[in-house]
Amino acid sequence: MATRTDALTRREQILKEAARLFAERGFHGVGVDEIGAAVGISGPGLYRHFPGKDAMLAELLVGISGQLLNGARRRVQESDGGGPEALLDSLIEGHIDFALDDRPLITLHDRELDRLRDSDRKLVRQLQRQYVELWVEVVREVYPDLTEPTARSAVHSVFGLLNSTPHLGRAGVLPGRGATAELLHRMARGAFGSAAGV
Repeated sequence: MATRTDALTRREQILKEAARLFAERGFHGVGVDEIGAAVGISGPGLYRHFPGKDAMLAELLVGISGQLLNGARRRVQESDGGGPEALLDSLIEGHIDFALDDRPLITLHDRELDRLRDSDRKLVRQLQRQYVELWVEVVREVYPDLTEPTARSAVHSVFGLLNSTPHLGRAGVLPGRGATAELLHRMARGAFGSAAGV
């Protein structure tokens, strides 16, 4: 008999493979049978976990937006006494972890967000706005001379830089994960410093 933990693990496996396949071939280029085969169950067996592909896509895109926001909030709460510089570094590290470990979700977001139901798409956008605003607040603590609009533009620009990771591996020049994370971190801090003129 499957336990609740087993069921959650299976759901996570299904979502991971769905993200990979959707990113590789597009949402409409993948059938439930292929997703099922990737995790060792029949296509119809997926319906025990999800009502359909649309539900998988929604859970992936709403889920990652919520995870990013919750992770950032946790970093803020755990930053006791470290100061805004350390908090900004921590936020950057968290986003880099996402950008390196969940590259299919970046591709999926760029290509398939418009396929979500209006309510799910609005929820994604709401979560993303909250995530941006949290960053803007921290960036302005580190660089107090930045205006709010400039800080917001800088945050979006840094997200664009960090979220470019799906393109890094295509040229076959991606260094090791640690070196890539360090490079992205330096570039992100450099971008914020440049926006502030320092």
